[in-house]
Amino acid sequence: MSASQHSATVTVFASPSSWIESAAVDQCRQVAALDGMVHVAGMPDLHPGKGAPIGAAMLSSVLYPLLVGSDIGCGIAVFPIALKRPAPERLAARFPDLDRALEPEDLGDFGLVARDIPAGHVEGLGTVGRGNHFAELARVHTVLDAGHADRLGLRAGDLVLIVHSGSRGLGERILREHTEAHGAGPAADTEAYLAVHDAAVRWGSLNRRLIAARVAGALGARRSEPIVDQCHNLVEIRDGAYLHRKGAAPGDGRDVLIAGTRGTVSYLVAAHAGPEAGHSVAHGAGRKMSRADALVRNRAKHTVEELRRTPLGSVVVCGDRQLLFEEAPGAYKRIEQVVADLVEHGLATPIATTAPVVTYKTADREPRQGRDRGRV
Repeated sequence: MSASQHSATVTVFASPSSWIESAAVDQCRQVAALDGMVHVAGMPDLHPGKGAPIGAAMLSSVLYPLLVGSDIGCGIAVFPIALKRPAPERLAARFPDLDRALEPEDLGDFGLVARDIPAGHVEGLGTVGRGNHFAELARVHTVLDAGHADRLGLRAGDLVLIVHSGSRGLGERILREHTEAHGAGPAADTEAYLAVHDAAVRWGSLNRRLIAARVAGALGARRSEPIVDQCHNLVEIRDGAYLHRKGAAPGDGRDVLIAGTRGTVSYLVAAHAGPEAGHSVAHGAGRKMSRADALVRNRAKHTVEELRRTPLGSVVVCGDRQLLFEEAPGAYKRIEQVVADLVEHGLATPIATTAPVVTYKTADREPRQGRDRGRV
C-alpha cells in the first residue's frame, strides 16, 4: 500500500493478510510530513515505536537523530561455532553471565587495548542488554538455497551463534544529548552527530564480537569471525541524502539474519532491495503486542517453566520473569509471513532457517532444578 503527503511518499511492503497496526502506518505518515523527507519505506515487521516507527527506512535531505533512536549501532551478527554433543540443558548451564560487563583489564584476553574501544566507552562492554536483545546458540535447520549457503560455508545441522545487541549506554547518551538541546528536531551539526554516531555503530559491532567470544570461550569452542553482521539502527549518506534506518537492515546486496523468536526459526536471507524499499529489509518478526499487553496475556496463559523450554526443545536462559513474559513468542508477528512478504516484493532470497538450541536473555539467578513451576 502507498500514500503521499507533501512531497514525501510512504510505501509499506506487506501483504493484505499481514499484521500491520494502523498506528505504525500513522507514524510513517507523520515522519513523511517532516521537513526534507523524501520517502518512507515500511518493512513487513513494521510496528509503532517511540517517536518513530520500528521497521522503517526513511530518506530525507535533513538528518533527524530521533529517527535512528537511542540504540545506535544495534544489529545482528552470526558466527559459526563447532561443539560436540550440543545438549541444550548442559550448554545453558555453561553460558557466561552476559550481564556482567568486561573490565578494562579483561580486554587483553580478547586482543584489545583501551584505545581500541570506540569513543572510549567501556561501560556495558561485552553485555547483551535487555528488551529484545539476545545471544543464541542455534542450529541450521533447513537449507533453502544451496548456492548461497555454500557461499557462506553453511550446511544443515551446523551450529551458529546469533548475537543481537547494540551500543548500550553510548547510543542512549548520544540521543539524550541531542534531544535535550534540540528535541525532535534535526541535527544542528550533522558532521558532529555523524562522528559520534559512527563511533556507536563501530562499538555495537565490536560488542557483538566480544559477546560471541565470551560465549564461545565458556562453551569450549574456538572464536570465529562473523559470516553476517548487519546494523539495523543507523543513518547513512546515500546520493547526498540521509537514509535513516530504525529496525531495518541494509538490503542492498547484503546477507541478513532476520530474527524470529526464541520459540521459532529465524531466517538467513540474501537481500536485494532497491530504492523504493530504502535499500532495506526487515530485521525481525516485529512485535504485535505491546510489552504491557504481552505481560498480562502471557502471565495468564503460560507458566514460567513453559516459557523456559520451547516447543522446539530449546532452552531459554532468563532470570527476569517479567522479561520472560514480555518476550514470549506470541508477542511477535509470524516470521514466516514477514519473510514471505519480502520474497513477494522481490526484496530478499531465503538462504536457510536456524532453530534455537539455547537463547540467552539475561542471567539466570535460580538453579535450573527444582524451580517454582507456578504462575506468577
